[in-house]
Amino acid sequence: MSADEKNENINFDSLNTSVDTQTQGEMPDIVDQSNLDENIDLASVRDNDAIAKLEAQVSDLTDKYYRCNADFENMKKRFEKEKADIASYANEKFARDLLNVLDALEMGANFTPSDEFSQKIKEGIQLSINEFKKVLEKNGIVEVSTQGGFDPNFHNAIMSVVSENEEITSGQIVSVMQKGYTINGRVLRPAMVSIAK
Repeated sequence: MSADEKNENINFDSLNTSVDTQTQGEMPDIVDQSNLDENIDLASVRDNDAIAKLEAQVSDLTDKYYRCNADFENMKKRFEKEKADIASYANEKFARDLLNVLDALEMGANFTPSDEFSQKIKEGIQLSINEFKKVLEKNGIVEVSTQGGFDPNFHNAIMSVVSENEEITSGQIVSVMQKGYTINGRVLRPAMVSIAK
């Protein structure tokens, strides 16, 4: 075999090899690999952006859910408190009217008995007053204390006077014109008092 025939065989063999590789399914280097890598990277970036957006939406909706749930719980507690207040103070007007009756009984018992009969009447009125106060206390109605200093939350100062008692300082209660009462801690009627100048 001559050298030319050998060269022809080599060229022919290399040509057969390139054709065989194409027919076996391998891609020739016609497509640029860098473009493929960029496309894959762009797709993964798009997927990451989409995932980040979805995570932000989930976070936002979760936050809204928790806030809405907290608002609902607060509203529920407020309604329960209002319901309890309505039950506690339902008889407030009726109780305020009863205080006028108690005032009348106390004024009726405020006399000096002259004989045994009037003494029995005074004792009977005093027993009625005590029983009346027990029923009021049982229903959460308590007399406002006038001992100590003036408290505008529970007392209504109707006049200022010069105190003859040197122990009473300015701003303290000198006398009580009308007793005050609270119902379950809330003022039903403030005490009408005079305070020292």
